[in-house]
Amino acid sequence: MTTKDSAPPRARILAAAMRLFYAQGVRGVGIDQLIRESAVANATFYRHFPSKDDVVLAYVREHDRLFRAAAATVADLPPREAVTALFAGISDEFCAPGFRGCPFINAAADYPAPDHPVSRAIQEHMDWFRALLTGLLAAAGHPDPDRAADTLLILRHGAMNQSRFTAPAAVREALAGAVVAVLG
Repeated sequence: MTTKDSAPPRARILAAAMRLFYAQGVRGVGIDQLIRESAVANATFYRHFPSKDDVVLAYVREHDRLFRAAAATVADLPPREAVTALFAGISDEFCAPGFRGCPFINAAADYPAPDHPVSRAIQEHMDWFRALLTGLLAAAGHPDPDRAADTLLILRHGAMNQSRFTAPAAVREALAGAVVAVLG
């Protein structure tokens, strides 16, 4: 569905990529479809994104920006409450209609080379989130914040995957209990 609006061309292309890559997978979307859906000319598209990899990189960075903005909303909470709120937000995400898995993990499947810019951007996001969790856990007085952060990341990824195969509400409940157990 092509929509013309007053948004700048780059923003329209990125909006189309956010919608299409998430719904159809990075590999399933071609440049022609992105051009059509964003209602831009070929030359305009290539001026903003010289290759599909450049669009995918922008897609990953935009998901990172959105996740960081959501995490910032809990910054003023006490550390334990911030961790709980972060995971409640993650649960809201996987319980929402149209959820198709973690956008970072989904994109990583198409970029296995660790030195590729898309892979590096995904790794940067994962490292940032782990550092955020480690800092919150340390501030909450957890005896082993590094290990607990790793456990929480495994729980996040497992819950996001499991919610596609089990009732998301049941996964939400299990995740909430597991987060409380990790927090001690």
